[in-house]
Amino acid sequence: MMGRRNKITVVGAGNVGATAALWIASKELGDVALVDIVEGVPQGKALDMAQTAPVEGYDVRLLGANSYENTSGSDVVIITAGLPRKPVRYSPDSILIIVSNPLDAMCQVALRRSGFPKHRVIGMAGVLDSARMRCFLAEALDVSVENITAFVLGGHGDTMVPLPRYSTCAGIPVTELLPKDQIDAIVKRTANGGAEIVGLLKTGSAYYAPSAAAVEMAESILKDKKKILPCAAYLEGEYGINGLYVGVPCKLGARGLEQIIEINLTAEERIALQKSAASVQELVNVLGI
Repeated sequence: MMGRRNKITVVGAGNVGATAALWIASKELGDVALVDIVEGVPQGKALDMAQTAPVEGYDVRLLGANSYENTSGSDVVIITAGLPRKPVRYSPDSILIIVSNPLDAMCQVALRRSGFPKHRVIGMAGVLDSARMRCFLAEALDVSVENITAFVLGGHGDTMVPLPRYSTCAGIPVTELLPKDQIDAIVKRTANGGAEIVGLLKTGSAYYAPSAAAVEMAESILKDKKKILPCAAYLEGEYGINGLYVGVPCKLGARGLEQIIEINLTAEERIALQKSAASVQELVNVLGI
């Protein structure tokens, strides 16, 4: 089906998956196979995106399918729905980016089911959480979002651990630019970011930022950029956590997860991270993974 370009499979053609496919195409990261169990939906969305290509000027192939035969040889597989048994069979050398919730536990499932080494199964959570925090900080400071870096550790959800002292505006820690109560409010809003959008939409949940976040991870891998991004990674002793997926700063390159960056935490931050890990462990236990 596809030539020498990179190949990305997106599993799930709902809002997150289809929007991810569009971002991938618009950035010309590679050819896209969009897979979904619902007949006609991935085919229809892929055809619509293929017809967008002449207008937007991207030369990638887009294919929609209900089965995995045409996904073989994918470099990256982004999983927004379903469990990752089948795509792995067709792309044994791929790198998996997990977006399905409950995120940290689903990564654990993917690691077990795929039999892949831990550096090839990575979860998307922190990129989204830190993007939300960056958005709110840029708004509060009235500066470009490009000037803001934000740091979020821990599980995806209300136990996440945003780190304001590592969050900066043009290299200046935001703790020096904003009062503590304002930072605390932003931290709280970040942790509640997904729920806030669900509350506004009434039906459905966020998908523009989540899909863009997954694609930023894919881009760093496909282009071997070695970006440091907060991702859910399988920890084996780092940060004092063992045998669990938890959000930490990760270097993403051609091999997938190339390095986990360990930073010094205050006692308070360490306790918050342990608490976050404990809630992930609880979920893993409940799901019997």
